Amino acid sequence: MTTPPLFPGFDGLMTLSRREGVDIRPTLLRVLTDLYVQANAHTSDEERQFVELTSRLIDAVDDATRAAVRARLAVYPGTPAEVLKKLGLKSAGSDQDVSPAPEIHLATSRGETAAAPVRPELRMASTLSMQPKDAAEITTMFSRASASERAMILHNLQEAPLRASARIPAARAKRAIETLEMAAFAADLENFTLELGDSLILPWRVASEIVNDPGGEPLSCAAKALNMPLPVFQRVLLFLRPEFGSSVQTVYRLSRLYERLSERSALVMLAAWRGATMASTRAKFRPGLYDDEGGRARSGIGQARPTTVQPGSSIVKRTGSEG
Repeated sequence: MTTPPLFPGFDGLMTLSRREGVDIRPTLLRVLTDLYVQANAHTSDEERQFVELTSRLIDAVDDATRAAVRARLAVYPGTPAEVLKKLGLKSAGSDQDVSPAPEIHLATSRGETAAAPVRPELRMASTLSMQPKDAAEITTMFSRASASERAMILHNLQEAPLRASARIPAARAKRAIETLEMAAFAADLENFTLELGDSLILPWRVASEIVNDPGGEPLSCAAKALNMPLPVFQRVLLFLRPEFGSSVQTVYRLSRLYERLSERSALVMLAAWRGATMASTRAKFRPGLYDDEGGRARSGIGQARPTTVQPGSSIVKRTGSEG
């Protein structure tokens, strides 16, 4: 018994895409990616089909489509290793790039060396903006993922071509860290959440979800975005919430995650939280129907209007016998 294709009718669409004047390969690649990331897990046959189909399209699409697909698959924990290599991403189990760029030797004057840009600075310079819809999908995927999947998502965010949020000013971050540490010592969740939301420019709802998350990974990202020192973060874990402080394994796991977490991953996650807030705000807005204003205008016409008093109309005509 043969396994049904994951994307039926794809071969026919590929034939259509090769005709002159019709190029639907960028749309096909985007659709394939969206369908693949909607599921949390895939069978070996589904993964094999996805690798075969995307490998035929990645090299044939434009740079904008490739960058959008790369951003989506970079944060998806179930992306196949072949696709990661095809897109130039780094797998979670390796410390080296999958496809390192060849070294470029620049001609310099005698006794001088070329100052090459630092790799984190190059990643910070990414100009691919994150749309509110994509930000909402990233935050939803992150919140529903397990501890290992969250670690993989944060690892992939370091290489994702997404624009990170600006760094929190050093003076503001220093004041926020001091306030957060004092609130943690007092186990004051309310003031801790207020200060975290103010310092990261997040609404109360998002800041509360970060602080009350049972896994603790969002709190690690928020602390890293403020550049909180590791000893301070460990004290926050010990005193802020009893379920964290009473578990040595949880404190050790989050401390290890915090050490490996890069500033860029935390700032990209911060940008996703802010973008998801914009998407939620837009979703609450419901535009009126085309005839709503007209209906209200018509109902207002039927209301009685005060009549204009004409000169001399205040004289009341007498009835009965006239003098």
